[in-house]
Amino acid sequence: MRGKGPILDLTLRALADPTRREILRALQRGELTAGEIAARFSMTAASVSHHLAVLREAQLVQAERNGRHVIYTLDSTVFQDAMRQLADLFKIGGGG
Repeated sequence: MRGKGPILDLTLRALADPTRREILRALQRGELTAGEIAARFSMTAASVSHHLAVLREAQLVQAERNGRHVIYTLDSTVFQDAMRQLADLFKIGGGG
């Protein structure tokens, strides 16, 4: 398991923004290219790129280059780890 410090902070920061939460919801349905993600929002490509960078930094998504496209997928293991850390922090779910 990862340490409780920075990854939890990065995860919470990433989840705090509604646009990033919407990107994660879209990726729950399957992988998407950066262009497909950007097409869902009425903002600049640079803004979408920034949101994707925050999600990558928090390790909530993975990006893989496939030719000219970057394909994004959800990395649910980091999210699950962060939720376990939060539960432990607040002693949710039994145990102590």
